Amino acid sequence: MTNREFVDRRTVLGAIATAGLGSVAGCSSLQSDGDDSTSSVEDNAARDLAAQFAPTLYFDEYEPWFPTDPRLYTSERDGETVVDGFDAFDGYHKRKNETGEQAPDPTVFYNVVQYENSPLAVVQYWFYSAFDQFTTNFHWHDWEVLHVFVDTDGDDAADAVPQLYVASSHSQKVPNNEFLDPDPDRVPRILSELGSHSSALSVNDSPDRFQRFPSEGTFADITNSAIERIEDIAEIPIAYGLPRDEGATLPYVVPELDGVPIYDDDRLPSVEQTDLIDEVLTVRSFDALSSPPTDFPARATGLVFDFEDRDTDADVEYALVPTSEVEHISEFTGPQLSFEFAIPQFAEDAIAGHITTTSTPWKQSRYENPAADISEPNHRLALAERYEVISEPSTVNTIVVQVTEAITSDDAPDGEGLTTRESTVECVLLLESDPKAVPTFGGVGVVQDVPAGDHQLTINGAGLAPHSEQVSVGEAAGESTEGGVENAIVSAGVNGEIPLVARESATKLEVDADGADSELSALGVDDDFAGRLYDAPLLGPDAVYVHSGGAYTVEVRDTDDEVGAFRVNPDPNTASDSDSSVRIDRPTTGKASLATFLADIAEETEAQVAAVADRTSDTDRDEQDDGDASSSAVRGLAQALGAVAEAARRAAERAETGERGQANMSLETVESRLGQVTERLAEAQPALPDSLSRATERRLNQARRRSEQARNANKL
Repeated sequence: MTNREFVDRRTVLGAIATAGLGSVAGCSSLQSDGDDSTSSVEDNAARDLAAQFAPTLYFDEYEPWFPTDPRLYTSERDGETVVDGFDAFDGYHKRKNETGEQAPDPTVFYNVVQYENSPLAVVQYWFYSAFDQFTTNFHWHDWEVLHVFVDTDGDDAADAVPQLYVASSHSQKVPNNEFLDPDPDRVPRILSELGSHSSALSVNDSPDRFQRFPSEGTFADITNSAIERIEDIAEIPIAYGLPRDEGATLPYVVPELDGVPIYDDDRLPSVEQTDLIDEVLTVRSFDALSSPPTDFPARATGLVFDFEDRDTDADVEYALVPTSEVEHISEFTGPQLSFEFAIPQFAEDAIAGHITTTSTPWKQSRYENPAADISEPNHRLALAERYEVISEPSTVNTIVVQVTEAITSDDAPDGEGLTTRESTVECVLLLESDPKAVPTFGGVGVVQDVPAGDHQLTINGAGLAPHSEQVSVGEAAGESTEGGVENAIVSAGVNGEIPLVARESATKLEVDADGADSELSALGVDDDFAGRLYDAPLLGPDAVYVHSGGAYTVEVRDTDDEVGAFRVNPDPNTASDSDSSVRIDRPTTGKASLATFLADIAEETEAQVAAVADRTSDTDRDEQDDGDASSSAVRGLAQALGAVAEAARRAAERAETGERGQANMSLETVESRLGQVTERLAEAQPALPDSLSRATERRLNQARRRSEQARNANKL
């Protein structure tokens, strides 16, 4: 079984719904004020420790920016030493052109600190790159870090025993790749993600491969705890990993400055389009595609870096330099780059403020207290049990979601029913309250360290229509248990699943809550075959993209818990139009709304069944009694559906005129006639197309539910 197959939607989401979750936690909230102080290790000892654990680095074959020395690009500004983004980006490529080296000035910086009155020390390896280009999040400069926690209770560096590796991921919103108790005889290996330089670990026997799960007698490359699976005896460790090793399709986009591709800026004369991520892996923008891309080439390892004092056959040897040599740099500067992150609203909107920027490592809290960067609470707990200087973890809120794709179902009538499948492209999540782009892995999205409150979660994917919904997060309530640390897991979407739609098949469903006759509080969307696809609070006019090949029940709920329902059947022929939309104006709740829905769905199904009856009658006109019986059964079903529609229309009319008792009597008639539909459907099924038979069954179930809601509604 492949890694890709392990990340299974049903088991992930089933586990999210259970109480016994493994820990998924955030960096800053896990940081405790109880950690003891650290002090710098003296130069010779620091150098020995840094040389002892200096990592081997593996880069993607398409990588354009390798660890280098920013001192080459410094300048003075207002009496301070800075590195300007234009100077570093252009200067790096100028040096490549002048030297002919693919990786000019290869350098890794180190910082070593020791927790006071403790044998616990941490060797930090800082990697500087001139630019970061990762899908919709890119910026000037890039600093990544590997923390090696070691026990120094010995005579020299050779006696130091590694306790924990922490390799930096995309941001504090994404769990780091971590490994507890690594082999002391094997130096750490870092697998750098293309463009972003996010660090995955490789501690296994395949040096240039990331392995999320144990396989064939080997162990996984991370010991992050997991959301436990239900169907299989396996787990899904929550950390970003390395997409190229997990079969992920991850398109990159072109960074823009003032609306122009960055390579066209006059301040970057040495930078050409070919100096960015290769165009075979790049899209101009997410919304420029009509469907998710499928033709990206497979990725592989390119250059391998190793410490210059080590006997190695690596492609590049890097210098190991103390960070004290660059601490005089006060700032890494550069203007805000942009990429529009689409947000589906009643009037389409977009933001660009999600682009994160880098800061100097020596101004970050994790520089002096590396334990602040431990994103796995059980790892922090393990260190706390070994060393009094490390405090136990606190609990955090974490949002987990599985992103899927909505596609037409083969079981449904043509253009009238959906199913969902594993996403064919990785997507990017954004919490607008703290906009840092968070990528999915295997379709799983994890946003950690989320403050309590209401948040707007938006998801973009290449060739997919955007999705946005409100997610409510309470106060973290996890507790330490005998098995480790539990955290407050919040699942977004419907039971943790959010299905996106290819742009070529997307229709915007707009609900104008401002025109409603009551204060609406929630919006739900059901497809006949895929079930509930959308369920979120409604705080005014809202919009959600749906697949044009679905047949939908749209549900609204108001603050009095009254329900309204509406039938929506988008036209598949207009889905490719940029302004394709269906609008529900002035949605209402109560008996009249629900009764009208019952009439609509019954009439819709009646028309389809009657068309089959006509075809059956024409086909069997010259045949014997069996054909006549089939045609009669189908017509009987159509007539029964028509009777339901008639009674439902009458109920709606009576509710609208304030006749509660008469409306309820008509609804009782509806329920009785739905029973007759059930009987007629059983008789007609042999003559109905299987897809229509299944659709009728599903609509019948929906009608029973809505008729009960209508009868129990207090509001007319």
